[in-house]
Amino acid sequence: MNKKILVVEDENEIAQLIAYSLKKENYDVVIALDGEEALKKLKESFYNLVILDLMLPKIHGMEICKIIKNDSKFISTGIIIVTAKGEEADKISGLEMGADDYITKPFSPRELIARVKAVMRRTKSETSNKQIIKIKNLIIDKEKYLVTVNDQPKRLSATEFKLLLYLAERPNKIFNRDHLLDAVWGQDIYVDSRTVDVHIRRLRLKIENDPDNPEYIKTLRGVGYFIEAQY
Repeated sequence: MNKKILVVEDENEIAQLIAYSLKKENYDVVIALDGEEALKKLKESFYNLVILDLMLPKIHGMEICKIIKNDSKFISTGIIIVTAKGEEADKISGLEMGADDYITKPFSPRELIARVKAVMRRTKSETSNKQIIKIKNLIIDKEKYLVTVNDQPKRLSATEFKLLLYLAERPNKIFNRDHLLDAVWGQDIYVDSRTVDVHIRRLRLKIENDPDNPEYIKTLRGVGYFIEAQY
């Protein structure tokens, strides 16, 4: 089956141009011209990738991005933000929210296709059904709830395991505190954002050889946390 892509863009000419370029690469393409239509189409069908404009009528693109990334049924759906806003702050905001890539208008069809293919490869790797995740000498067995480092078992709490697993299944993607709170603790539970820092510190004490110079759980100052891994 061809990969299915949802293009969310309020300017119809740009949407059609993007769709034309993707169809030439044998992708199945559906267009939504505003935020409400995008959410409706996401509920009706599965998409491998969403190409998402930010400045949308009815529902802002950032809100749609947040909805996708906080819903487990979209775990294998990638997001590329396409926008005319090229400031660094907008780029960081989009990536913090969970987008997989960011491309600024105007762009060439070749650049778009290259980025689409890269995100497709990445999301497929991240969401594989493997029960065992191996990153360097860190091994996570999802079925047995077992974590080992250098063949030494590590005793983690349920929340620590869930936090570590969430990061490990999405290597090299940076998540801020609020995103991790929603993903690990849940949106219906009030927890202070500093709780994330406490759990990250505990995890580092348990799995890192040198917690002050971590090998696995990294911090991008002012942005968030990620697990560094090679694809």
